[in-house]
Amino acid sequence: MWYGSLMEPLVSIIMPAYNGQKYIAQSIESVLAQTYTNFELLITDDRSTDQTIKIIKGYMEQDPRVDLAILPKNSGAGVARNNSIERAKGRFIAFLDSDDLWAADKLEKQIAFMIANNVALSFTGYQKFDDDKLLGVVIPPTYTTYKKLLNGNVIGCLTAVYDSHIIGKQYMPSIRKRQDMGMWLNILKKVPKAYSLPENLAKYRVNVGMSSNKFEILKWQWRLYREVENLPIFASIKHFLLYALNGYVKYKT
Repeated sequence: MWYGSLMEPLVSIIMPAYNGQKYIAQSIESVLAQTYTNFELLITDDRSTDQTIKIIKGYMEQDPRVDLAILPKNSGAGVARNNSIERAKGRFIAFLDSDDLWAADKLEKQIAFMIANNVALSFTGYQKFDDDKLLGVVIPPTYTTYKKLLNGNVIGCLTAVYDSHIIGKQYMPSIRKRQDMGMWLNILKKVPKAYSLPENLAKYRVNVGMSSNKFEILKWQWRLYREVENLPIFASIKHFLLYALNGYVKYKT
């Protein structure tokens, strides 16, 4: 069966998975429901011990656009994403975690926006939610730069798309957490700005457990500044404090 048209560039959708049996079917369904149909969904499983792989294989039998790789050992979301990026054949690289959701017209609107404006990296707004209710809507700024992003990550990973024809294939840095921000920073060393399509086109599932790991997140944020970006100590302190302040404001809304 042929999906998409000759005028639609291929989009490679990067999805890491680990013990995601509760939500991954919803995430896959939101991809398969896209009005933009020329895509490949590249899932990399990080050695799940539940029914995640069985669920994915069920979708593979239904739709040839779904593809699965399994890591030889548990290595983290960054390694899983990089495995999918390595397999990607598409011009555009998009990201969706296995518990988040896309609006049906997300790719159609975002790819059209990027092509029309020659955008290398784009992002959109998104709705926060949990199992019981909708939470706040995050509408990002019109654009961000390398310096701005150091002070706060305004690019939701579930909304990001980059154009490999402009910047080549980009991979996530080898750090256990904050890899997505590391990738955006690396891209913004190559192009001056990333631009937003300020519409709510995705749904981010709030993980209650993540809130209890604030100190763990801050630890990895510090390591991102010092070990990945190699910032001097005083610059790291400045950006770290601004990041913490912006994060507090963001998650209170």
